[in-house]
Amino acid sequence: MNRIRNNVSALLSCALLSLAGLGSAVQNPSKDVKSDPYPFDTCPVSGEKLGSMGDPIVKTYDGREVRFCCKSCIKKFEADKAGYWKKIDEKIIEAQMPYYPLATCPISGEELGGMGEPVDYVYNNRLVRFCCEKCVGRFEKDPKATLDKLDQAVIERQDKAYPLQTCVVSGEELGGMGEPVDKVYNNHLVRFCCRNCIKKFEAEPAKYLGSLDQAWKAAGGVPQP
Repeated sequence: MNRIRNNVSALLSCALLSLAGLGSAVQNPSKDVKSDPYPFDTCPVSGEKLGSMGDPIVKTYDGREVRFCCKSCIKKFEADKAGYWKKIDEKIIEAQMPYYPLATCPISGEELGGMGEPVDYVYNNRLVRFCCEKCVGRFEKDPKATLDKLDQAVIERQDKAYPLQTCVVSGEELGGMGEPVDKVYNNHLVRFCCRNCIKKFEAEPAKYLGSLDQAWKAAGGVPQP
């Protein structure tokens, strides 16, 4: 029975990959893994800046977070979720590609591109890259293990070159309030002065990720694998 399930999962993965276009795939979220925050400051439906029409509306679909400018956009989104997720995924791939920390597949260990075009897969608002379609199915069996591995790779890649000496939220000097707190969001290492700043970051992730992006650009970019 398990073998049948695995075969079905692999077939579904291939179908999803074909629908999403070259090298990318829609996600198959797991309730066991918390979604990374929605990383953009605009509504995926209207394109309006979040907060311009009152507090953004935060929704989750199969465990994945998305933010809207108003209630009317929710109905439009739900009428064409596949279409809107595809657009969001394309933006996420573009935005997170410079921060991606691995040159190899996190499942097989094969070099990305060594078996043809890598598969760029968006899972809970996070880019994960695979050498081939089969590895997507293997990832879906235990996403947390792979994401933990990816977190560690992000920290190792961005740690020494981290472009800020101050907390991106409070502006306080890192280390001035004890050991800094490291978290990974959307393939970014984010370093906080204290745990109190984490909640503020998660309330406005696009704002603080934007500040961090600017700091990386000023520093010459993220070290590449």
